[in-house]
Amino acid sequence: MLETVEIPHCPQCQGVYVYQDQLLFICPECTFEWQQTELGLTESSEIFKVIDAFGTELRDGDSVNLIKDLKVKWASSPIKAGTKVKNIRLVDGDHNIDCKIPGLGAIALKSEFVKKLT
Repeated sequence: MLETVEIPHCPQCQGVYVYQDQLLFICPECTFEWQQTELGLTESSEIFKVIDAFGTELRDGDSVNLIKDLKVKWASSPIKAGTKVKNIRLVDGDHNIDCKIPGLGAIALKSEFVKKLT
């Protein structure tokens, strides 16, 4: 049985065009994103854990560093170790981190190649 959730206004800009993407609410007006749990709502899907190369649990919005050079098929040069990636989004699958890397754009990474920044 699916539980319907009333979509709230954006807590940052009070925008009314908020939409839901899995566990996140997204405001297209100010690009603010927040999770259902931050509003005290229940999650309807199973929670999965994602850990970095050193066993630290990762969460949506964390910042990470790459721990090795990564070759990208469509790029002319690899992504260098030590590259800082901000505001990651966790997804279920083989490449379990979605992020944006300056100069490359949107990319999916494996958590085994990153280290969480504190």
